[in-house]
Amino acid sequence: MRTPAHIDEVDLYVWEGKADIIDRIARCMAIFDVEVIRADGTVPSPQRLAARPSLAIVSVSAIDTGALMPADWQAAHGIPVIWVGAAPRDRDPATYPPTYSHILPLDFTCAELRGMVGKLVVQLRAHGARTLESTALVASSESMQMLLREVDTFADCDTSVLLHGETGVGKERIARLLHEKHSRYGLGPFVAVNCGAIPEGLFESMFFGHAKGSFTGAAAAHKGYFEQADGGTLFLDEIGDLPLYQQVKLLRVLEDGAVTRVGAIASVKLDLRLVAATNRNLQRLVKDNAFRADLYYRLAVIELRIPSLEERGAADKIAIFKAFIASTIGAERLAQLPDIPYWLADAVADTYFPGNVRELRNLAERIGVTVRQIGAWDPVRLQRVLTLAREGQQTPVENAAEAVTDRSKWDMNERNRVLTALGANGWRRQDTAQHLGISRKVLWEKMRKYQIFDEEPETRESD
Repeated sequence: MRTPAHIDEVDLYVWEGKADIIDRIARCMAIFDVEVIRADGTVPSPQRLAARPSLAIVSVSAIDTGALMPADWQAAHGIPVIWVGAAPRDRDPATYPPTYSHILPLDFTCAELRGMVGKLVVQLRAHGARTLESTALVASSESMQMLLREVDTFADCDTSVLLHGETGVGKERIARLLHEKHSRYGLGPFVAVNCGAIPEGLFESMFFGHAKGSFTGAAAAHKGYFEQADGGTLFLDEIGDLPLYQQVKLLRVLEDGAVTRVGAIASVKLDLRLVAATNRNLQRLVKDNAFRADLYYRLAVIELRIPSLEERGAADKIAIFKAFIASTIGAERLAQLPDIPYWLADAVADTYFPGNVRELRNLAERIGVTVRQIGAWDPVRLQRVLTLAREGQQTPVENAAEAVTDRSKWDMNERNRVLTALGANGWRRQDTAQHLGISRKVLWEKMRKYQIFDEEPETRESD
């Protein structure tokens, strides 16, 4: 029999109580590189847990006899628990602790055990990979640090979370953080749904699923988004775009904690966490009767606001830009190049991105591809990319006229004054703005108006 590689190098900690299951588990898993460890109510060391994926298999009788208290395995956070008991798999809280994970009958077969262990090991390894990826989140600004502290505070709650933020700020990224940091749901699936992209007439089928033969073309049964997210997190992006008649159906599922597939009679109980996000003011929509108040209160148990890129400031802008540049160019090729020129980083810091991180990433990828292909930080080419990126943007203006492209209408004395100030201050925007007695944004508008934002990049590089 071929051994699935994903089940190898796994530790199984078994609390068997009176069930006498450890030998049967060892026989079932003998074909894999799995170590079956008699736990006897003890908690594995953190060092051991960090070395290999670990699962706990707990007999309900171990709790009945006092051999294992729920606090013991709860202390071993990060271990998914497979409960084994004679009772049917109905998740009865009178039989199983409320913090159970998965359940097997006492007469489980080897196939059932291997299937459940394999599924949980895949989830554990995927969770570990996502956690490593999440550590790269740029959050040097105080506004982002505050947000991440809120995420840490509420990540392990089972209640719904509503995320607010402009388009492109990274609402799904924060939703994934909330998911990954949850001790139980973080080991389950993360299902992301854009509520603004649900085709008309397919809401029920896509969210609730359908039974085989329930309508023309339903050749097989289909799990909807709710069932797909069972045991994990369902992320509903742009929840404010849902029409009222769909909001009613969504609320019913949230209230009942169960879903009925289209064309089916029996309902399916759900165990998931809901995270929703919007770039609209839902409270205002509620007042305008465009969003149901009862659904809003159901979603907004915890509310978190994600700051815009402008609120995060120049340091976060530059750090995010550099991270995207590195991923586009590649670490090996980037190491062969000089550091990112100061004038380029300064230009990114001064640029307004109405599309937030998503738009900044697009610019970084365009610049990264250009640098990767030509093998240098070519100022002429890169300034052309910057100029194209800025076209069409409505940059905030403070007492500055619209840009004038006709050179005959330029105030050359003013242009020369700005150039002289830039040169005297080493092309440092903040120092130049202070020297001229204007704000940094007004300085940028003057540079854009007189087309001097790209002047003498070699001078800035030398700094």
